[in-house]
Amino acid sequence: MKKYILSHNEYMTIVEQAPIMIWRANVSAECDYFNQQWLNFTGRTIKQELGNGWADGVFTEDLERCFGIYLTAFNKREVFEMEYRLRRYDGEYRWIFDRGVPFEDEQRNFKGFIGSCIDITETVEARMLLLKERDDEINNLRGMLPICSSCKKIKNDTGYWEQIEVYIKNHSEADFSHGICPECAEKLYPEYYKKK
Repeated sequence: MKKYILSHNEYMTIVEQAPIMIWRANVSAECDYFNQQWLNFTGRTIKQELGNGWADGVFTEDLERCFGIYLTAFNKREVFEMEYRLRRYDGEYRWIFDRGVPFEDEQRNFKGFIGSCIDITETVEARMLLLKERDDEINNLRGMLPICSSCKKIKNDTGYWEQIEVYIKNHSEADFSHGICPECAEKLYPEYYKKK
């Protein structure tokens, strides 16, 4: 099969129009390139983003961690992956998955990093919702539950008394199979248990 070689213009078209944000950093760890998708996303100019200007768009609470991961990987010349919030052109912060890899020139000299970013906001929000639901479920089961000392019914969230099995089934994924413990079996069916 004949290898197809892309022209410079074809490469530029791919890099600029690919549905991902692409960046490049030089040997001083400062960014010297962002593709058009990045600029479209941030609504900023290439001049504003160059060097460490891109960090102006990173959510304040994520900035230190973001730089820490980036610079540690850069100094070790290792691949890195991270998630952080980046301000979109409309002012909304979106969750970004960023992956950077070191690159070399033809003589195998380290030249910096190349990275790609995608918007993963919906994935992160779905993951957070699942974690919240799980935490709510655990908190429901951890909390103080009024239980009747006679019939062992539980007072539920709405103030009604219900069987403990019903309450647990409605607040967890637990299922029940009923049996009888040895003590109750001996009490209820003494004729089957002879004292030794």
